[in-house]
Amino acid sequence: MNGRFRTSAPAKALLTRLRAVSGGAAERAHRPPKTGQALETGQAPEPAGSPARTERVVERDGLPAVAHLDEIFAAPRDGAATGFALAHLPAGRPVLWVQDRMAALETGRPHGRALHRFGVDPDRLVMVCARDARDVLWAMEEGLGCASMGAVIGEVWGDPAALDFTATRRLAMRAARSGTAAVLIRFSARANLSAARRRWRIAARPSFAHPYDPRAPGPPRWRAELFRARDLQPGLWEAGYDAKTHRLDLSAALSDPELAPPDARPRRAG
Repeated sequence: MNGRFRTSAPAKALLTRLRAVSGGAAERAHRPPKTGQALETGQAPEPAGSPARTERVVERDGLPAVAHLDEIFAAPRDGAATGFALAHLPAGRPVLWVQDRMAALETGRPHGRALHRFGVDPDRLVMVCARDARDVLWAMEEGLGCASMGAVIGEVWGDPAALDFTATRRLAMRAARSGTAAVLIRFSARANLSAARRRWRIAARPSFAHPYDPRAPGPPRWRAELFRARDLQPGLWEAGYDAKTHRLDLSAALSDPELAPPDARPRRAG
């Protein structure tokens, strides 16, 4: 993906909004490359082992947290993927969120009050509704070129031809260079070839018990399957989110939910 496929108006509009939430860093990150620089990335090639070629590391809950591309798969209309993605992103930072047309129609748009619960400031959120997966990938690359962005999220419906291994590799490389986390949420899709560092299947589970009202929904709970990864051992977990500390907790899944502690058992209606 590069600027040849896009008109100048959408690019200028996106960069203007990115500048507003990132203090001008987006403009500096997207200046035209000088003569002799690599055209694909807009940066001069760096020698191997130099600081510019080293992936930036951000500590996060004791897990290896090199800025990388995560890919999350979920069933249609299952909001678990969105909550899980937000739970392990840095809180309070600017976020670029891109949806293709079908994802926006089928899953809806993020809600400001709900975003607050996951550490996202709606005033520092840039929402983009793209026509198709090709536009989603272009916008994500533009956002990942801005080092001051906290995260870039993309939602794609189905298995479009534009979303191939090369496209995911470009996103992964951009994320590593800028130190910006990237998440690609896939709805109603197959787990085809990808360069994502971690690939998850996420599904909603009954919430944890509410601390004050047994009839009310408590903290969110998800079934998290890491089915492919380059830095972690794949496995299956029960995932929960602590909003006070903005922490994603993973625990081994139990075959019998009744074996869990009382406050961790699924909430029952009635």
